[in-house]
Amino acid sequence: MLSLLGLALRLTWLVVLGYWAWSARSVKAAASTESFGMRLAAYWLPLLFAGLLLGPGRWFGHSWLRDQFVPHTMPVFAVGLALAMAGAALCIYSRILLGRNWSATVQLKQDHELIQSGPYRSIRHPIYTGFLLLFLGSAVLTGDWRGLLAVAIVFVSFWRKLRLEEKWLGQHFGPAYQAYRERTKALIPAVL
Repeated sequence: MLSLLGLALRLTWLVVLGYWAWSARSVKAAASTESFGMRLAAYWLPLLFAGLLLGPGRWFGHSWLRDQFVPHTMPVFAVGLALAMAGAALCIYSRILLGRNWSATVQLKQDHELIQSGPYRSIRHPIYTGFLLLFLGSAVLTGDWRGLLAVAIVFVSFWRKLRLEEKWLGQHFGPAYQAYRERTKALIPAVL
């Protein structure tokens, strides 16, 4: 049964990443974008490192990274898979709503639109929330401290990225974006 949960988690990741690759082909052209060096250092390398932390446990030997933070039991693993699947669904649904305005990097698009429907009514960055849930679910399925370290790395990377996005969107949309910020939270409704 445990191998089925692991397979389900891998399929969940494949669906999200596959959809990301497929849907990226139809986005609007960028009007401005963050430099490649900043994207690499502040976003892509931390995500790669977090992904490697969730790799096979044998990579980490008998270090503290392999110590359990949750018991390795079927109910705990089922909760992890449920979190990952919920995160994947939120990522994909939010990405669909952004449509051609989406970008993998901090960008302003030509004719950029401010989306405020669906999960964007409550949170400004539901894709990041979804990915954080996906990483958290993966961490729970891993059950080791390395999983929580991966979630922390992803959170810091996303927090830096969303702060820059909000600065750019605030400059682009002006008072409309300020009003949107005042009535929503960045990642968790009514909390953060």
